Amino acid sequence: MSIETFQQQTRAWLEQHCPPSMRTPIPDGELVWGGSHIEFVNEDQQRWFEAMRDKGWFCPAWPKEYGGGGLSAEQVKVLENEMRRLGCRPPQINLGIWMLGPVLLEHGSEQQKQRFLTPMAQGKVRWCQGFSEPNAGSDLANIRTTAEDMGDHYLVNGSKIWTSYGDKSDMMYGVFRTDKSASKHAGISLLVLDMNSEGITVRPIDLIAGKSAFCEVFFDNVKVPKDHLIGEQNNGWTLAKQLLQHERMAMSKFGEFTLPTHFPLAPAINQYMDDAQVGKDNALVQQAVACMMEEEAFHLTSQRMKDEMIARQHNPGLMSIMKLVHTEQEKVKFELLLDLYGFNALGESGSPFSDNELLMTKGWLNSFTQTIAGGSSEIQLNVIAKRVLELPDSKQGGK
Repeated sequence: MSIETFQQQTRAWLEQHCPPSMRTPIPDGELVWGGSHIEFVNEDQQRWFEAMRDKGWFCPAWPKEYGGGGLSAEQVKVLENEMRRLGCRPPQINLGIWMLGPVLLEHGSEQQKQRFLTPMAQGKVRWCQGFSEPNAGSDLANIRTTAEDMGDHYLVNGSKIWTSYGDKSDMMYGVFRTDKSASKHAGISLLVLDMNSEGITVRPIDLIAGKSAFCEVFFDNVKVPKDHLIGEQNNGWTLAKQLLQHERMAMSKFGEFTLPTHFPLAPAINQYMDDAQVGKDNALVQQAVACMMEEEAFHLTSQRMKDEMIARQHNPGLMSIMKLVHTEQEKVKFELLLDLYGFNALGESGSPFSDNELLMTKGWLNSFTQTIAGGSSEIQLNVIAKRVLELPDSKQGGK
């Protein structure tokens, strides 16, 4: 099939199966999360979810035998462009698909692929990530939560923190120390755990922006089957780095216009500045226009970089660039929104502030966390220096 024919067929299918109400920005609280307990706000959400699931387009690039769509990279790009053209909402959000799935496809056993990928691709399992610990954030290799090899299973003890939606998830993928005598970056393994396992306790964490998705997870002699080890024992650091690059790729999309986290500048200018202010040589308007131009430039550049990554396979540095630039741009944008909203951005709850104003203030607060999540901006700069610019490590004395 030619790519032109595929585009025509894809456009027709989306026109038929994506309800008009699913072609609008997603209001706060209306994201559909895949999992064992899916909640739909309305019938259109369910129709769109089921249509994309049955088509295999939750994971369009995955092989059909694992529940994917079996599309080529070029076809996936066409699908994404057509969904963007129509303004289609993501039919579901699933951290497993974004991060663990690609690692499993490359490093998982055939049994693990069948066991974990197929339900993931059908939106039946909700996943969370168990990476950060109280003393291991940006320095992830400093993890102390252990997974002791007991012969037929691992025994996990310790805790994880900043685990998004840990209280709502069915499964966790995480890194655990399986050899305490090994060097810092060795002795780490990638495991998947059932969140309903005996010995797991989850406590939500509130942030300055109010209720949050973050949780702390405690493990007290949690038994994990040996076949839940992904890849080789004590080689988890390599897989963790690869998984984090997929996370950074996903985070570079958080500002897309259909998501609740997207707050455009143009409507704010129209609503909070009168014609006289806009017509003048207004520095704030100039900054906002420059920011919007940078957003468009980022979108175009990210499309080009995706093509480059397809051609070159893995390039961790490019994903770090996308994550770094996007999250820093979002932080600047929210500062501009704060200035445009003025006193309307000072509310915590209730009248006289609108729901949109309250959400924007929350978005501004959260914009700072996005420069830390998935690896801080400083970490991304280090990766870019080494993997893209090929600068010497400081330990080499500048040589």
